[in-house]
Amino acid sequence: MNIELLNKIATQMVDQSKGILAIDESHGTCKKRFDALNIPVNEENRRSYRDMLVSAKSLDKYISGAILFDETIRQKTSNGALFPEYLDSIGILPGIKVDAGAKSFSCHQNEKITEGLDNLPQRMEEYKQLGAKFAKWRAVITIGDKIPSAACMIANSHALARYASICQEYNIVPIVEPEVLMDGEHDIKKCFEVTNKMQNILFESLDMLDIIFSGIILKPNMITAGSSCKDKASSDEIAELTVECLKNNVPKEVPGIAFLSGGQSDEDASNNLSNINKINTNPWKITFSYGRALQLEAMKKWSGDNKNVEDAQKIISQRAYLNSLAASGKYEISMEET
Repeated sequence: MNIELLNKIATQMVDQSKGILAIDESHGTCKKRFDALNIPVNEENRRSYRDMLVSAKSLDKYISGAILFDETIRQKTSNGALFPEYLDSIGILPGIKVDAGAKSFSCHQNEKITEGLDNLPQRMEEYKQLGAKFAKWRAVITIGDKIPSAACMIANSHALARYASICQEYNIVPIVEPEVLMDGEHDIKKCFEVTNKMQNILFESLDMLDIIFSGIILKPNMITAGSSCKDKASSDEIAELTVECLKNNVPKEVPGIAFLSGGQSDEDASNNLSNINKINTNPWKITFSYGRALQLEAMKKWSGDNKNVEDAQKIISQRAYLNSLAASGKYEISMEET
């Protein structure tokens, strides 16, 4: 393990108000999004779509890294280069999703445990050879009737720590993603309570497995009310509680925090990130690692027709620019109209 290299990569991932483009959707998720737009679901369309995104003009000014799916890291862009090679050539770090998805957690109804530790060292070695500089593992925590249980949070935190340990052994920076879902009727105070507890358990688990904090990136949810909650919180309240939660739990050695959008609208994801940065006085860089909130409108414009590539690329470049502004606390909702 090379601690200096891990820190260098992690720092680069969150430097200069740049963020991370998450294009690691599984086949199932990609199918749902394509089906909704009547885009034929096949390997070539998945390749073409992701090629359209990463070849957008000036993307490297606002994006530091791109999380790839197993299929994508083996594919080639339209110019004949493997995706990791192309990303490297334009100064964007290639990363890889390595978890096998959230499955039912035994003896715990309505809760999930993320799988994928089996053969992970061997897969990590292969991904390193393919050019991956960082990886991602997502845990899913649901708020509901008598959940989440402590068992669910502990089990998922331990899996994240095991994954992070394997990553660092191969000098690959782990993104640790403990996502407390927005689904539900819970208010913002409940989200704070659960997220605070989950992050506390997570960092205890990481510490117990001797994870080098200077060589990881945290990808958390923001503190928001549930999507079905009638009492919506203001952006200022979201920012205040999110920063408080991070301050309670995240070690100062962590180079950066890259938020997931978690079902927020494009505008809310940008506005909330900007307000978080306006009040953050902690040492970590705070940026974004968005999937849908960066690319959905571009996908709609593309709609499986390569004649629309140029217009779709303008959209992804604009969203990347706006979120880069948010990562420096300079985004305003009025910018969406320009």
